[in-house]
Amino acid sequence: MIEIDFKKPELKDRELISDFFRNHTSRSCERTFTNVYLWARFYNVTFAVVEGALVFKSENEDKFDFAFPAGEPENVKRAIDVLMEYSRERNVPFEMYNVTPDNFACIDQWYPGRFQVEYNEDYADYVYESEKLATLSGKKLHGKRNHINKFKSVYEDRWSYEPITKDNLEDCFQMALKWRNENGCEDDEEKNAEICVTLNSLRLFEELELIGGILRVDGAIAAFTIGEPICGDTFVVHIEKAFADIDGAYTMINQQFVQHACMDYKYVNREEDTGAEGLRKAKRSYRPVFMVEKGLVTEKESE
Repeated sequence: MIEIDFKKPELKDRELISDFFRNHTSRSCERTFTNVYLWARFYNVTFAVVEGALVFKSENEDKFDFAFPAGEPENVKRAIDVLMEYSRERNVPFEMYNVTPDNFACIDQWYPGRFQVEYNEDYADYVYESEKLATLSGKKLHGKRNHINKFKSVYEDRWSYEPITKDNLEDCFQMALKWRNENGCEDDEEKNAEICVTLNSLRLFEELELIGGILRVDGAIAAFTIGEPICGDTFVVHIEKAFADIDGAYTMINQQFVQHACMDYKYVNREEDTGAEGLRKAKRSYRPVFMVEKGLVTEKESE
């Protein structure tokens, strides 16, 4: 029986995992060490290098599946062969998640007609042009410009923007704790996981080499956001938190952060909406230039 030494990603694995992602790029938000490391605890994700390709396995009580491997095409093909046999030996159907259309094109070329893919719009990443997020130009974004103008009018000399540094991390931490209390995170498993990831991203901000921005009103933090480059032309925003009672805070931190931190990148990936109706409406209102589709690959039933 094939044995693979899958293990939880640790901070010491950062360079190994990041090196695979750097050399085999994708605009999918999952392809950063930060995302893998901070969410692995909640989704029971482990990793291994199989046939020279990086493989992630997600497991629950009765099944497991694999992310599309990162590596040279010939290594990825060999890894998939091994993973199929690994699954067969354990009587578990072979499945792959977070498979992009480009990934599936490779699979279909290697195994013609053998697999099918089902895309889920809940997990498609929203990708925007940085310039559009920074300027909010054009008729379709006039509502966002109005939000910005209203915010600047209401808080005329009372607001400021600054990058996150080791000197203001604690302020962000305290704001996140207050946000958690105000948003019922203790009673909602998804929200609780998300705020835990947020707090851990602040705790490990320097170790993970993250980039962040803060919006203050009357000296207190009204909003903050955190992200990092994902590939040569795309920056990914992992976290954005703002107080709901400060009208326009979300719109303002979004624009200010892009203006100050993302203009060296053509695109900004603002991740998925997970099917949440309010979040979907908000993300669509910014008019994404394209989506990064991700699907579940399964073997077709033999006739």
